[in-house]
Amino acid sequence: MKARNRVRHYLAHGLAVVILLLGLSAIAADDAIDWNSLNPEQQRVLGQFEATWTSLDSARQQRLATGAARWSEMSGEDRSAAAKRFRTWRDLSDDQRANIRERYTEFQSLPVEDRQRIRENYQRFRQLSPERRQHMRDRYRDMTPEQRDRVRDRLRNRTHQQRDRTQQRRHRTTDR
Repeated sequence: MKARNRVRHYLAHGLAVVILLLGLSAIAADDAIDWNSLNPEQQRVLGQFEATWTSLDSARQQRLATGAARWSEMSGEDRSAAAKRFRTWRDLSDDQRANIRERYTEFQSLPVEDRQRIRENYQRFRQLSPERRQHMRDRYRDMTPEQRDRVRDRLRNRTHQQRDRTQQRRHRTTDR
């Protein structure tokens, strides 16, 4: 008798899981984008996906439709630059792409101040002459891990000190 109740219990739970999964898939299907709802420019950009569009998951459809809309709004120069970046990305090895994705995830998890500091340092680096940038890359490449850590710490401290001085100036200005 207990075995029969246990079987009924498992069947009931199994049925509940199946119903839940069917409901979730119906919700996901509701988010799907119908090919005909895309504007003509999006359809042109995404033409290679037309035959398989319904087999794509709704999240991918959303990303592709959004990307196609952005592409349509770009100037010719912006499109060329984006196409070049895409070719560069495509030519990377799987390991290189995985490394970039991992570093991006790490960057996104940093506090806002640290991300801003990194962006500012990058902009300063980009403003250097190509020769100076290459010299800095070569120097960094030739450093030991300990030397690199010291350089990073020194840069962090310098940036924090600059930020503190800026905040002090602001406070002095607002106190007047």
